[in-house]
Amino acid sequence: MLTRTAAALASAALTLTATVVVAAPAHAAARVGVTNDQGTAMADDGRATSFTLRGSGFQSVKGGFGGVYVAFGWVRDPAAGGWRPSEGGVTGRDYRYVPDSESEDNAGYLRFVAFPGSSTAGEAQAVMSADGSFSVDLTVPGPTFQALDRNGDPVEVDCRKVTCGVITFGAHGVKNARNETFTPVRFGQVYADEAAAPTEEEPGPSAGTDEGSGTSESPRGGTSSGRPSAGDTGGETTAPVRRGRPKVSAERATAVAGQALAFTGSGFTPGEQVLALLDDGVVALGPLVAGGSGEVAGVMALPADLASGTHQLRLVGAASDARPSERFPVRAADPVALAPEPVATDEPAVAALAFVAASALALLASVVLLALRLRRRGRRTPVAGAPAGAIA
Repeated sequence: MLTRTAAALASAALTLTATVVVAAPAHAAARVGVTNDQGTAMADDGRATSFTLRGSGFQSVKGGFGGVYVAFGWVRDPAAGGWRPSEGGVTGRDYRYVPDSESEDNAGYLRFVAFPGSSTAGEAQAVMSADGSFSVDLTVPGPTFQALDRNGDPVEVDCRKVTCGVITFGAHGVKNARNETFTPVRFGQVYADEAAAPTEEEPGPSAGTDEGSGTSESPRGGTSSGRPSAGDTGGETTAPVRRGRPKVSAERATAVAGQALAFTGSGFTPGEQVLALLDDGVVALGPLVAGGSGEVAGVMALPADLASGTHQLRLVGAASDARPSERFPVRAADPVALAPEPVATDEPAVAALAFVAASALALLASVVLLALRLRRRGRRTPVAGAPAGAIA
């Protein structure tokens, strides 16, 4: 009896184990691995950062329309998931990202991963594998960027105040909950601050200097720290020093195609020449001369045919080789309503045509009246004594 009971319990245990195995999920959740060109997952808080993104576990639809968009931005309440398009989330309100064109050769802020065999694969930067994996490069402009709200107006996103990261969602309006992910990205110092200037250069030890105390005997007695005293230049000139980290800031309100973009820069060597470049030299301005505090300012004419989306403004210091840059959105110029051109008319000709028309109507009326009179005469009663059918 005990043997039969033990066998039954063992059989039940095997059945339960098999049931647990069968109930395992059929697919892994989609996820994105984020790695910058320094081998970490952090974005630099002072300049653009290049990332390599590796996606896995996405739903790959062979021959399906569209695919997945990959962008950097912010989502509303990522834990609850209400930002997801499949849950009713809409761009500009529930999630915002760095604007970029959807062309294959865009600026690198937006990536399109097409499904294998899709008719839209020619527009994509990558094609998803059959197992739902892909790899693309993505550029993060910095901790702040301008996106567009639901009305198409620019709005600033500050990733130092809100959580930003890599967003994936269905491309070309196709909503797919399995392909919607958000991967947070932290900001910090990734790249060495090569442009930062030394604050004050400490003198090195000289002959006869006591390295432990940093002082040396003066020929006249006493000690000297090795630094020239006030009014004593020692025949040496002091090179101008840059003040702070070089920066550039574009006036976003003037970033409209066909208009003049105002910008300022700071942190350059006083008196050095500075060049301003848009993108890869689409527009160049300069040289500008840095002021006594290392500041520059300028106005750059943007081409009328400049594509809307994110562009880069870069300043280059000729002496310091400082190259601060900023990425900002450019809006298309508002269409100008043209007043309709007046139609030229020949007033004498119009008057002549009106006279001819009136004369024709008067002649027609006379003909109609004459016809009516003749018709009435033809209907009169025959005169007595006249032959039958005769008309008086």
